[in-house]
Amino acid sequence: MSRALALIACAALAACGQQADLKPLAGADLPPAPYGSERQRTAEELLAPDTLAAPERSVELRRRSEEREDDPFDLPPED
Repeated sequence: MSRALALIACAALAACGQQADLKPLAGADLPPAPYGSERQRTAEELLAPDTLAAPERSVELRRRSEEREDDPFDLPPED
């Protein structure tokens, strides 16, 4: 019974996230504009990850087992 109550409480707590737009606190401003930029970035732009933070996969995953090619730099560890 107590496990079920704890599970329901955790589910309710996880479901109550804020759905409103983010704004800076009263008296605080957004970070200054990046060097060379003509305008200050918005909160949505600051929250979006740039390409280097979340790169797209550029190689296709292998679909089946394949024999690896010989790697001349894959040397055994020295004793």
